[in-house]
Amino acid sequence: MAIALKNRHLGWIVGSLAVAAAAVLAAYRLKDSGFDWGRFAATFLVIDLRWLAGATVLALATYFGRALRWEVMIRPLQPNASLWRLFVATAIGFTALVIFGRPGEFVRPYLIALKEKVPVSSQLAAWILERIYDLLVVLLLFGFALTRLTSTGATVGPTVRTVLQTGGYAVAVLCTLCLIILIGLRFFSDAMQNRILEGLAVLPEKPRAAAERIVRAFVSGMGSSRDGSFVFLLIFYTLVEWLIIVGCFYCLFRSFPATAHLGAMDVLIFVGFVAFGSVVQIPGIGGGMQVAAFLALTEIFGIAVESAGGISILIWVVTFVVIVPFGLILAFHEGINWTKLKAIEQEASSL
Repeated sequence: MAIALKNRHLGWIVGSLAVAAAAVLAAYRLKDSGFDWGRFAATFLVIDLRWLAGATVLALATYFGRALRWEVMIRPLQPNASLWRLFVATAIGFTALVIFGRPGEFVRPYLIALKEKVPVSSQLAAWILERIYDLLVVLLLFGFALTRLTSTGATVGPTVRTVLQTGGYAVAVLCTLCLIILIGLRFFSDAMQNRILEGLAVLPEKPRAAAERIVRAFVSGMGSSRDGSFVFLLIFYTLVEWLIIVGCFYCLFRSFPATAHLGAMDVLIFVGFVAFGSVVQIPGIGGGMQVAAFLALTEIFGIAVESAGGISILIWVVTFVVIVPFGLILAFHEGINWTKLKAIEQEASSL
């Protein structure tokens, strides 16, 4: 528990420093640009509500998609898992993520384990697996989009363009190799687990034991199903999930006159930047997502800082905060009040 508290405090310190740095950067940018608050406010007055409504529906659909994918991951342990209970836990879990920051990530697997009566460790392994698949798809999309940067209207210099294109090819190759490794873990799990555990032998005893538990849980989750379609179903649902996410961002771009002219490839590049920025989560704020969105809009697509600021805020609300009202309603329906939700977050993050 002491280690968990130290890690949490360290996370808060690092997160606070990141927010402070972002604030300084934003202040510097606004100072040099002669920020026009009237133009910033006008950004919200010209929104196409039809496209915004479509983006909101797609954003909410992603949470159902995550529950559907989790049903595949839990199937080897609980073949009769309730999709509704998984969705409820997903909504509450992401609400905890918005409120508590990164420690809230653990609420979702913890609730699913309780509701479906399966070991918590198995659902933590499922959470790790979900994050790996999401990260791989993000990097694949980002890498593919960056290699096609010359075909877009992105306003970047030749040096930055060359660096991004080279990095895009490298990321695409790396992610392909990672996917091959994941498939290998599914079909040759024992052999690959032994190789990984042999590699961990160089670590000190305590971190090695912790790493070995994680590896065994993860490999067990990958190899627990004898149905050969397990991995392919996860890949399929992950691709569908991210197709919906890209569609959500496309609708958001169409909602604003400043970004309505940008095409599908621009959306892919933007999703890559924003997904990378969302790695950092600060309670009640969300973290680097807004900063990444703002910088991508201004530095790559040449959007005015006032419009970029308004667009970044609305993107954060639609893609991240929109689940909070639904999550709170479902939490209260489940008998989970604020005190209990906080207790669940603390207990789950200490596992």
